[in-house]
Amino acid sequence: MTHPASVPREPDHITTDTIAAVDHAITTRRSIRRFLSKAVSKETIEEILKVASRAPSGTNTQPWRVHVLTGASRQSLVDKIMAIHNDPAQLSQHQEEYDYYPKEWVSPYIDRRRKVGWDMYGIMGIAKGDKERMHAQQGRNYQYFDAPVGLVFTIDRIMGRGSWLDYGMFLQNIMVAARARGLDTCPQAAFNHFHDVIESHLGLNPEKEMVVVSMALGYADPDSIDNTLLTEREPVDAFTKFWD
Repeated sequence: MTHPASVPREPDHITTDTIAAVDHAITTRRSIRRFLSKAVSKETIEEILKVASRAPSGTNTQPWRVHVLTGASRQSLVDKIMAIHNDPAQLSQHQEEYDYYPKEWVSPYIDRRRKVGWDMYGIMGIAKGDKERMHAQQGRNYQYFDAPVGLVFTIDRIMGRGSWLDYGMFLQNIMVAARARGLDTCPQAAFNHFHDVIESHLGLNPEKEMVVVSMALGYADPDSIDNTLLTEREPVDAFTKFWD
């Protein structure tokens, strides 16, 4: 009897339509910053997560843990974080648990960072030095940009760096699977600043489990100027070298 784990995969029948569908889901993924209030069904979320769970992970460790926040649980977290975000005294007491960005910026990374920042503020009409509007826009992160679903991703602290690579592939799978279903996302490292608030809200044991990132999930508002930014990408020959 053949063990289920060793059953060969059926041959792939790749068509131009298949290629186009996959490429479309990948290339149309954007970080959406204004969503409609239209609900996303639990069944759809489960479908997306099931597909995403096929992401590769070293020795099949599958290090991801997902917390899906909707309704009152989502709004409660939003309210808690926004209260801190708008209180300078409280805000100063919170900091990220891990460095998402480098401690020292160098070119070309700092150039790309500045450009996307000013491009985004530019389409929203936020002038340089307008701290009040910048603060308000930053706060939009913590409202999940109005998306009805907030996803919080956590990992067991015992896992190593390789598991974080695996996690990135899982997150990408979620974003691509969402696009295939007409949904959009925004991965949000901004929430890491309030990891302790999230840990308390979800009842996590911070000695064993840590917050990796959060993500907004929903239907993009097609009429919002906030969603018109298309970030630039370097050409393949700028980051690739072929060796014969």
